[in-house]
Amino acid sequence: MRTFAIGDIHGCSVALDALLTAVKPTPDDLLVFLGDYVDRGPDSKGVLDRLLALRQSHRVVCLRGNHEIMMLEARRNPAELRNWLSVGGVQTMSSYTQSGWKTSFENVPSEHWDLLENHLYDYFETETHVFVHANLYPDVPLDEQPDLMLFWEFVNSPVQHMSGKVMVCGHSAQKSGVPRAWPTTVVVDTGVYAGGWLTCLNVNSQKYWQANADGETRIAHLEIDE
Repeated sequence: MRTFAIGDIHGCSVALDALLTAVKPTPDDLLVFLGDYVDRGPDSKGVLDRLLALRQSHRVVCLRGNHEIMMLEARRNPAELRNWLSVGGVQTMSSYTQSGWKTSFENVPSEHWDLLENHLYDYFETETHVFVHANLYPDVPLDEQPDLMLFWEFVNSPVQHMSGKVMVCGHSAQKSGVPRAWPTTVVVDTGVYAGGWLTCLNVNSQKYWQANADGETRIAHLEIDE
């Protein structure tokens, strides 16, 4: 069994499809998606459709990202709508209609709302790794981490969590287009929506695959900063 971590997709379904084709995950593999499935890219609907299909055929863990939080808040509270639309919500809503952009949450299928509301995790851990969307306080237990760290705080330096496990996260987009790694921390958001790449990391072998919005792929291994 292999454990894969997939960085922020942001509505880039072409990259996601190309990445999955390159990686060829089996039903025995574990796929951990690190959040931010929606917003900014052109096909948030398609991304959520792919995740729902994968959940039926593979072992899948989907974490909650700050963009899923903003989408849900915009639906619940009209005062939050303008903020969400300004950070990619327009592109998300456009992916649900064939007749031009509309701010109508009724266009979003109920199974998509169910995924976003009921089946996303704040964090996930294995024997060796902790997976989170954004960041962790090093000296705070996982079940006591505040939302600010889990979903919003960027990573600028390595985190040595008290669990002793390696933290794998997204959220902090790497303009270099390659993951940033230290012995205790790996960041796999590589900015696919902004002309970068979508990354899938085998956390045990440290091999990673990448795909861009044009469907091009490449393979490399992590370079660890000491």
